[in-house]
Amino acid sequence: MVNHEEDEIEIEGGEQEELYEHHRFIVEKGHMMIRIDKFLFNRMPNISRNKIQQACEDGNILVNGKPVKSSYKVKPLDQIQIVLPEPVREHELVPQDLPIDIVYEDEDLVIINKAPGMVVHPAYGNYTGTLMNALVYHFSNLPASAKNMDRPGLVHRIDKNTSGLLVIAKTESAMNHLAKEFFRPND
Repeated sequence: MVNHEEDEIEIEGGEQEELYEHHRFIVEKGHMMIRIDKFLFNRMPNISRNKIQQACEDGNILVNGKPVKSSYKVKPLDQIQIVLPEPVREHELVPQDLPIDIVYEDEDLVIINKAPGMVVHPAYGNYTGTLMNALVYHFSNLPASAKNMDRPGLVHRIDKNTSGLLVIAKTESAMNHLAKEFFRPND
């Protein structure tokens, strides 16, 4: 179960902090005990395990209302909250005139050589300056799926500090075909 709210959280001891709940999970009955960082990493596809561990160190992950370390092992029916010092942002993809290295382009796709240090798509802490911000500036009407409205044309990604080629679909047909190709297990 996942909830996304923007309410202030009162930390135990009565002190009120400017923290906002971003995610809430209730661990299922019968769930095996695993580290909380691994549990959250498996449920939050857009966040790295390092960021989860940092959130634990910062006291921003609560289990049953109390901060925990990343080594905490979740138990069935634990209530997990991720609280952060700013409200949840709506997924607004703002076009930005950022330089991108186009290696190849035709009417169906474009291949970009992503520079190291550039985040591929907006997420917590990186809402601007991403490759997606640049792509929506340089290309109009990139296709988007219902579950990935903030990643039009994107069929795969690479990490922030990794450089390399990214294939971006320019048409819905290309996006469907490429998504299947990237998903296909090795034959």
